[in-house]
Amino acid sequence: MAKQDKTPKPTKKKKQTQFSQIMGRLSRNKVAMGGLIVLIVIILAAIFAPLIAPYDPNYMDYTGLNQTPSAAHIMGCDNLGRDIFSRILYGGRYSLSLGLICAVIGMFFGVFFGTMVGYYGGQVDNIVMRICDVWMAIPATLLAIIISASLGSGFGYTILALTVGGIPGSIRGTRAMALKEREMEYLEAAKAMNCSEFKIMFKHMMPNIIAPTIVGTTGQIGATMMSAAGLSYIGLGIQPPAAEWGAMCSAARDYIMKYPHMMIWPGVAILITVLAINMLGDGLRDAMDPRLKD
Repeated sequence: MAKQDKTPKPTKKKKQTQFSQIMGRLSRNKVAMGGLIVLIVIILAAIFAPLIAPYDPNYMDYTGLNQTPSAAHIMGCDNLGRDIFSRILYGGRYSLSLGLICAVIGMFFGVFFGTMVGYYGGQVDNIVMRICDVWMAIPATLLAIIISASLGSGFGYTILALTVGGIPGSIRGTRAMALKEREMEYLEAAKAMNCSEFKIMFKHMMPNIIAPTIVGTTGQIGATMMSAAGLSYIGLGIQPPAAEWGAMCSAARDYIMKYPHMMIWPGVAILITVLAINMLGDGLRDAMDPRLKD
């Protein structure tokens, strides 16, 4: 009797989607995952600040003015006796919100106008790009200072001031990607099927543009947070008594030599958050790079 062949048949490997491939590469990047974990902890701490913070961020304990770190106040107190640890937790809400909102608004305008400019090209491209050149000739920080000084301080005006300077760069970046996509065969096929220009731009082109744009936006969040802290430091951003990290540094500058802890802790909070965002952004960029092979 012939011996039956028991060699197992090769199983077909399930084809991975592009998203799963990106997530796989990202999960193997220890630096990026470290940044992601730190960022998640910071976000959760800001969200659940009312449950974590030992004190109200604006409660003034006049017996603890300028108190250095102790068991009762692990990060010490500021010049008004307010607990710095509690203010750091609540301050994350302002700093993270400013960074995220400004970056998302800038990305929206960049994707919308950049896609249209890249698709149409020609005279439309020339006009919009010259406007962007003039716009980008004014430093973003200077533009933010001018807007804040003209309109006033506050959360809404700070968002406007920080967003305006980043829009032309976002338009340029998206336009460059749209110019490449415009030459792809799938767009010719869409035109042959009599698809409308709106449908071609925002249904066919945009899905291929949005992913790299999100990666760029991740890095922009950190830069916006730094700019927001800078505006608050010079008195043009979020105003006291709001517990924003830049405003906390501004309030501590007169006491930095005698009570350095008042400025060190909000500065460390900004540093760690921006570093975590940049680590995650670099990891996302590497994971989405089509030249990387498993």
